[in-house]
Amino acid sequence: MTRRFRPGRLLAWTLLIVFIVVTILPFYWMVRTALTPAADIYADSSGIVPKHPTMINFWRVLGLVDEQKARDAGGSGAKINFLRYTLNSIIYSGLIAGVQTFCCAMAGYAFARLRFPGRDLLFGVVVAALMVPPIFTLLPNFSLVRSLGAIDTFAGMVAPTLLMTPFAVFFLRQFFLSVPAEVEEAATIDGAGRWGIFWRVILPMSRGPLITIGLTTSVWAWKDYLWPLLVGRGEDNRVLTVALGVFLQQSPNTQPDWTGLMAASTLSVLPVLLLLIFLGKRLVQSLNFTGIK
Repeated sequence: MTRRFRPGRLLAWTLLIVFIVVTILPFYWMVRTALTPAADIYADSSGIVPKHPTMINFWRVLGLVDEQKARDAGGSGAKINFLRYTLNSIIYSGLIAGVQTFCCAMAGYAFARLRFPGRDLLFGVVVAALMVPPIFTLLPNFSLVRSLGAIDTFAGMVAPTLLMTPFAVFFLRQFFLSVPAEVEEAATIDGAGRWGIFWRVILPMSRGPLITIGLTTSVWAWKDYLWPLLVGRGEDNRVLTVALGVFLQQSPNTQPDWTGLMAASTLSVLPVLLLLIFLGKRLVQSLNFTGIK
C-alpha cells in the first residue's frame, strides 16, 4: 500500500532541510577556511573542499611551528596559549553552570512547593526579568563589580550570572509543578524534612531538566565574549573567546589572518561539540518530561 502524498509533510521536510543547511553552513565554512592555505583563501573560495588542504594553520596557532614558518604560511607569527585559555574557559563556564543550576533548582522548587508571603509577586518579577535584554544590565553590573574591586578576577567575571537566571528558575519551576505531590507526601511520612525531600527525592527525579539547564548554561558561558572582555582583561583570567579577539588584533593591519582565526575558532568549538555529542541524547530526552514513573 503506497502512502498518499501530503504537501504539508513535503513542506515540513523542506523547511527542516533548509534549517539544517543554514545551521551547519557557517561551521562547515569555518573548517574549510581553516584547512585552506593562506595564499589560496581568495583564489580557492568556490569549491566544496580546498584544493590544497593543509593543517599548518592549526599548527601555527598552537605554536607548534617556529615563527618564521608561521609567517611563511601567511600568518603574523601570533599564537594562542590554548591550554591556558581553555582551562580558564572550563573554569568560567563550569563554575557558572554548576552553581547556577543548583541555585536555580532551589529557587524553582521554592516557587513550586513552598508557600510564603509575596511568592507570586516575586515570581512575577522573575518572569518579567525574562523580557529585559542582557545588554541593559551590562553597565550596572560593570559599575558594581568595579566598586567591589573585582575587575580582572574570576569572581568578578562570574558574579552577575553565578546564582541564577530568570529562564532557568522558570524552566525548573514548571517541571517541579509536574512532580506528583504524593511523592513528597510519602517521603514526609517516612520522616524526611523539606531539605531531605529536595535533596534525596526531587533532585534525582529532576536529572533530565537539570542536565538540560546545566548543558545550555555551559554552552552560553563558553561562547560569552563581551562580559569576559570587559572584566577579565588580564592574561591570567582571559577566556578562549577573548583570546581569539586578541589573536585577530595581532594580525597585520593590511590583511587579517582569516585562516589562522578560523583554525583557532574550530579548536575552540571542539570542547563544546564533544560535550553535546556525549550528552546530546540525554538533552533531547529531557526536553519531553511530561510524566513521572
